[in-house]
Amino acid sequence: MPKSSKRGNAQKRGVQKFQLAGSSPRNFGIGNAIQPQKDLTRFVKWPVYIRKQRQKRVLMKRLKVPPPIAQFNEAIDSHTAHVLFKFLENYQPESRAEKKQRLREAAKDEASEPSKKPVVVKYGLNHVTGLIESKKARLVIIAHDVDPIEL
Repeated sequence: MPKSSKRGNAQKRGVQKFQLAGSSPRNFGIGNAIQPQKDLTRFVKWPVYIRKQRQKRVLMKRLKVPPPIAQFNEAIDSHTAHVLFKFLENYQPESRAEKKQRLREAAKDEASEPSKKPVVVKYGLNHVTGLIESKKARLVIIAHDVDPIEL
């Protein structure tokens, strides 16, 4: 038979502890005890960007998004991104100093045929949009945080 604690025995027998001042339930009325703090996060006026991202998440859950647009909701995995960035390093736009040097060399060799511009990555919203509309774009890479996707 397990031994029970002394407190347990006293409670079973109905023996009450001696208290100088008897305890009574707290009164939360006006001018009385202070109410316990409540969780008020629901009532906080959140910043606009947080409200917008929460509303967007709710909308995206409730709406059915067509597959051509839904494909832009997922980012590529880190290995593919690493390979892509290595590939794009080869087509990095030339710096001002490199361009200046290329144009100087082209000016010296002006008698022969003019040098061609190097093949580089095109960037900028309007420039890329124009290339897509004129069907000159071969690969378009969109950052994961572009919103709305129509941009």
